[in-house]
Amino acid sequence: MSNAITVNQLQVSYYGKTAVKNVSFHIEQGNLIGVIGPNGAGKSTLMKAILNLIPIDKGEISFDGKTIKEVRKKIAYVPQRNNIDWDFPIIVRDTVMLGTYPNLGVFHRPGKKEKQWAMECLKQVGMESFSKAQIGELSGGQQQRVFLARALAQKADYFFLDEPFVGIDISSEQTIIKILKQLKDEGKTVFVVHHDLSKVEEYFDELILINQELIESGPVESVFKPELMKQAYQTPFPILNDVGVGV
Repeated sequence: MSNAITVNQLQVSYYGKTAVKNVSFHIEQGNLIGVIGPNGAGKSTLMKAILNLIPIDKGEISFDGKTIKEVRKKIAYVPQRNNIDWDFPIIVRDTVMLGTYPNLGVFHRPGKKEKQWAMECLKQVGMESFSKAQIGELSGGQQQRVFLARALAQKADYFFLDEPFVGIDISSEQTIIKILKQLKDEGKTVFVVHHDLSKVEEYFDELILINQELIESGPVESVFKPELMKQAYQTPFPILNDVGVGV
Protein backbone atom coordinates (compact mmCIF):
# COMPACT_ATOMS: atom_id res chain seq x y z
CA MET A 1 0.00 0.00 0.00
CA SER A 2 1.45 3.36 -0.99
CA ASN A 3 -0.75 5.58 1.20
CA ALA A 4 -1.15 8.07 -1.64
CA ILE A 5 -4.17 10.41 -1.66
CA THR A 6 -5.84 11.81 -4.76
CA VAL A 7 -8.52 14.53 -4.72
CA ASN A 8 -10.20 15.44 -8.00
CA GLN A 9 -12.52 18.42 -8.60
CA LEU A 10 -13.79 18.54 -5.01
CA GLN A 11 -16.54 21.06 -4.28
CA VAL A 12 -18.36 21.68 -0.99
CA SER A 13 -21.14 24.12 -0.12
CA TYR A 14 -22.79 25.31 3.09
CA TYR A 15 -26.37 26.60 2.85
CA GLY A 16 -25.93 27.25 -0.85
CA LYS A 17 -22.63 29.10 -0.45
CA THR A 18 -19.50 27.53 -1.93
CA ALA A 19 -16.84 26.80 0.70
CA VAL A 20 -14.40 24.74 -1.41
CA LYS A 21 -14.41 24.89 -5.20
CA ASN A 22 -12.87 22.51 -7.74
CA VAL A 23 -9.87 21.47 -5.63
CA SER A 24 -7.60 18.80 -7.12
CA PHE A 25 -4.25 17.44 -5.93
CA HIS A 26 -2.25 14.24 -5.49
CA ILE A 27 -0.04 13.43 -2.52
CA GLU A 28 2.38 10.50 -2.38
CA GLN A 29 3.09 8.52 0.78
CA GLY A 30 5.69 9.51 3.35
CA ASN A 31 4.84 13.19 3.28
CA LEU A 32 3.99 15.70 5.98
CA ILE A 33 1.52 18.06 4.34
CA GLY A 34 0.47 21.48 5.60
CA VAL A 35 -2.90 22.88 4.55
CA ILE A 36 -2.64 26.67 4.72
CA GLY A 37 -4.70 29.69 3.72
CA PRO A 38 -6.48 32.67 5.30
CA ASN A 39 -9.33 32.44 7.79
CA GLY A 40 -12.46 31.20 6.06
CA ALA A 41 -10.47 29.71 3.18
CA GLY A 42 -12.00 26.26 3.66
CA LYS A 43 -9.02 24.46 5.21
CA SER A 44 -10.99 22.51 7.82
CA THR A 45 -13.84 22.02 5.35
CA LEU A 46 -11.39 20.46 2.90
CA MET A 47 -10.12 18.05 5.54
CA LYS A 48 -13.61 17.06 6.68
CA ALA A 49 -14.73 16.55 3.09
CA ILE A 50 -11.78 14.27 2.37
CA LEU A 51 -12.73 12.22 5.44
CA ASN A 52 -16.40 12.08 4.43
CA LEU A 53 -17.41 13.88 7.63
CA ILE A 54 -19.48 16.38 5.65
CA PRO A 55 -21.39 16.00 2.36
CA ILE A 56 -19.76 17.14 -0.87
CA ASP A 57 -21.35 18.64 -3.97
CA LYS A 58 -19.09 16.79 -6.35
CA GLY A 59 -15.63 15.35 -6.70
CA GLU A 60 -13.68 12.16 -6.23
CA ILE A 61 -11.40 11.20 -3.34
CA SER A 62 -9.28 8.07 -3.26
CA PHE A 63 -6.75 6.57 -0.87
CA ASP A 64 -4.27 4.51 -2.88
CA GLY A 65 -7.09 3.92 -5.34
CA LYS A 66 -9.59 2.92 -2.64
CA THR A 67 -12.62 4.67 -1.21
CA ILE A 68 -12.82 6.17 2.28
CA LYS A 69 -15.12 3.30 3.28
CA GLU A 70 -12.48 0.75 2.34
CA VAL A 71 -9.69 2.42 4.34
CA ARG A 72 -11.64 3.99 7.22
CA LYS A 73 -9.92 1.85 9.87
CA LYS A 74 -6.54 3.09 8.66
CA ILE A 75 -7.39 6.78 9.06
CA ALA A 76 -6.80 8.65 12.33
CA TYR A 77 -8.37 12.07 12.82
CA VAL A 78 -7.60 14.67 15.49
CA PRO A 79 -10.25 17.43 15.38
CA GLN A 80 -9.85 21.00 16.59
CA ARG A 81 -9.74 21.19 20.37
CA ASN A 82 -12.80 23.47 20.52
CA ASN A 83 -14.87 20.69 18.94
CA ILE A 84 -14.22 18.27 21.82
CA ASP A 85 -16.29 17.94 24.99
CA TRP A 86 -13.59 18.22 27.64
CA ASP A 87 -16.16 17.75 30.42
CA PHE A 88 -16.89 14.20 29.35
CA PRO A 89 -16.05 11.93 32.32
CA ILE A 90 -13.22 9.84 30.88
CA ILE A 91 -9.65 9.35 32.02
CA VAL A 92 -6.57 9.75 29.84
CA ARG A 93 -5.77 6.04 29.43
CA ASP A 94 -9.32 5.19 28.39
CA THR A 95 -9.31 8.09 25.92
CA VAL A 96 -6.23 6.63 24.23
CA MET A 97 -7.72 3.12 24.24
CA LEU A 98 -10.56 4.43 22.08
CA GLY A 99 -8.00 4.43 19.29
CA THR A 100 -7.78 0.64 19.47
CA TYR A 101 -11.49 0.07 18.77
CA PRO A 102 -11.31 0.22 14.93
CA ASN A 103 -8.96 -2.79 14.96
CA LEU A 104 -11.03 -4.88 17.40
CA GLY A 105 -13.54 -7.40 16.17
CA VAL A 106 -17.28 -6.86 16.46
CA PHE A 107 -18.46 -7.02 20.08
CA HIS A 108 -14.88 -7.17 21.36
CA ARG A 109 -13.66 -4.82 24.08
CA PRO A 110 -10.09 -3.70 24.80
CA GLY A 111 -8.15 -6.12 26.98
CA LYS A 112 -4.74 -6.30 28.61
CA LYS A 113 -2.90 -6.00 25.30
CA GLU A 114 -4.81 -2.84 24.36
CA LYS A 115 -4.22 -1.29 27.78
CA GLN A 116 -0.49 -1.93 27.46
CA TRP A 117 -0.48 -0.44 23.96
CA ALA A 118 -2.36 2.64 25.19
CA MET A 119 0.28 3.16 27.85
CA GLU A 120 3.03 2.79 25.26
CA CYS A 121 1.36 5.46 23.10
CA LEU A 122 1.08 7.75 26.12
CA LYS A 123 4.78 7.20 26.77
CA GLN A 124 5.57 8.27 23.21
CA VAL A 125 3.90 11.64 23.82
CA GLY A 126 5.30 12.01 27.35
CA MET A 127 1.93 11.65 29.10
CA GLU A 128 2.16 8.23 30.79
CA SER A 129 2.19 9.76 34.29
CA PHE A 130 -1.23 11.33 33.59
CA SER A 131 -2.94 8.05 32.62
CA LYS A 132 -5.52 8.21 35.40
CA ALA A 133 -6.24 11.95 35.15
CA GLN A 134 -9.59 13.17 33.87
CA ILE A 135 -9.13 14.57 30.38
CA GLY A 136 -10.63 17.95 31.29
CA GLU A 137 -8.04 18.49 34.03
CA LEU A 138 -5.19 18.77 31.55
CA SER A 139 -3.72 21.83 29.89
CA GLY A 140 -4.36 22.48 26.22
CA GLY A 141 -0.99 21.08 25.21
CA GLN A 142 -1.45 17.98 27.35
CA GLN A 143 -4.90 17.38 25.86
CA GLN A 144 -3.51 17.61 22.36
CA ARG A 145 -0.76 15.12 23.21
CA VAL A 146 -3.38 12.68 24.54
CA PHE A 147 -5.41 12.91 21.35
CA LEU A 148 -2.29 12.32 19.30
CA ALA A 149 -1.64 9.25 21.47
CA ARG A 150 -5.19 8.09 20.66
CA ALA A 151 -4.38 8.45 16.96
CA LEU A 152 -1.14 6.50 17.42
CA ALA A 153 -3.07 3.74 19.20
CA GLN A 154 -5.08 3.21 16.03
CA LYS A 155 -1.97 2.12 14.10
CA ALA A 156 -3.21 4.15 11.15
CA ASP A 157 -1.63 4.75 7.75
CA TYR A 158 -3.18 8.22 7.33
CA PHE A 159 -3.17 10.94 9.99
CA PHE A 160 -5.32 14.08 9.75
CA LEU A 161 -4.90 16.84 12.35
CA ASP A 162 -6.96 20.04 12.35
CA GLU A 163 -5.06 22.99 13.85
CA PRO A 164 -3.13 20.84 16.39
CA PHE A 165 -0.82 23.66 17.49
CA VAL A 166 -3.43 26.26 18.41
CA GLY A 167 -3.42 27.25 22.09
CA ILE A 168 -0.71 24.87 23.26
CA ASP A 169 2.70 25.34 24.90
CA ILE A 170 5.94 25.23 22.94
CA SER A 171 7.05 21.98 24.60
CA SER A 172 3.89 20.18 23.47
CA GLU A 173 4.23 21.63 19.98
CA GLN A 174 7.80 20.36 19.71
CA THR A 175 6.76 16.91 20.96
CA ILE A 176 3.89 16.70 18.48
CA ILE A 177 5.84 17.82 15.41
CA LYS A 178 8.66 15.41 16.30
CA ILE A 179 6.19 12.51 16.33
CA LEU A 180 4.53 13.65 13.10
CA LYS A 181 7.92 13.71 11.40
CA GLN A 182 8.62 10.21 12.71
CA LEU A 183 5.32 9.00 11.27
CA LYS A 184 6.26 10.54 7.94
CA ASP A 185 9.63 8.78 8.03
CA GLU A 186 7.75 5.49 8.61
CA GLY A 187 5.89 6.02 5.34
CA LYS A 188 2.68 7.40 6.85
CA THR A 189 0.77 10.20 5.14
CA VAL A 190 0.19 13.12 7.52
CA PHE A 191 -2.16 16.07 6.84
CA VAL A 192 -2.12 19.13 9.11
CA VAL A 193 -4.36 22.20 8.90
CA HIS A 194 -1.97 24.93 9.98
CA HIS A 195 -2.00 28.70 10.46
CA ASP A 196 1.48 29.76 11.69
CA LEU A 197 3.33 30.66 8.51
CA SER A 198 6.62 31.15 10.36
CA LYS A 199 6.87 27.37 10.91
CA VAL A 200 5.88 26.21 7.43
CA GLU A 201 9.36 25.62 6.03
CA GLU A 202 10.52 23.91 9.22
CA TYR A 203 7.53 21.60 9.60
CA PHE A 204 6.31 20.46 6.18
CA ASP A 205 7.44 18.67 3.04
CA GLU A 206 4.45 19.68 0.92
CA LEU A 207 1.79 22.40 1.07
CA ILE A 208 -1.77 22.78 -0.08
CA LEU A 209 -2.49 26.50 -0.36
CA ILE A 210 -6.17 27.35 -0.71
CA ASN A 211 -8.60 30.20 -0.54
CA GLN A 212 -11.79 28.31 -1.41
CA GLU A 213 -10.10 27.38 -4.68
CA LEU A 214 -6.71 25.73 -4.86
CA ILE A 215 -3.95 28.30 -5.29
CA GLU A 216 -1.13 25.77 -5.50
CA SER A 217 -0.01 22.41 -4.12
CA GLY A 218 3.38 20.72 -4.10
CA PRO A 219 6.76 20.91 -2.36
CA VAL A 220 7.14 23.74 0.15
CA GLU A 221 9.74 25.53 -1.96
CA SER A 222 7.35 25.59 -4.92
CA VAL A 223 4.31 26.84 -2.99
CA PHE A 224 5.68 29.06 -0.25
CA LYS A 225 6.44 31.98 -2.52
CA PRO A 226 5.55 35.66 -2.05
CA GLU A 227 3.43 35.92 -5.18
CA LEU A 228 1.38 32.82 -4.33
CA MET A 229 0.94 33.81 -0.69
CA LYS A 230 -0.20 37.28 -1.75
CA GLN A 231 -2.67 35.70 -4.15
CA ALA A 232 -4.09 33.46 -1.43
CA TYR A 233 -4.20 35.98 1.41
CA GLN A 234 -5.07 38.89 -0.88
CA THR A 235 -2.82 41.23 1.05
CA PRO A 236 0.88 42.13 1.02
CA PHE A 237 3.03 40.64 3.77
CA PRO A 238 5.23 42.82 5.99
CA ILE A 239 8.31 40.75 5.18
CA LEU A 240 9.07 39.15 1.84
CA ASN A 241 12.53 37.71 1.38
CA ASP A 242 14.50 35.14 -0.58
CA VAL A 243 13.88 32.44 2.01
CA GLY A 244 10.11 32.61 2.09
CA VAL A 245 7.29 34.60 3.58
CA GLY A 246 7.30 36.11 7.02
CA VAL A 247 4.55 37.67 9.08
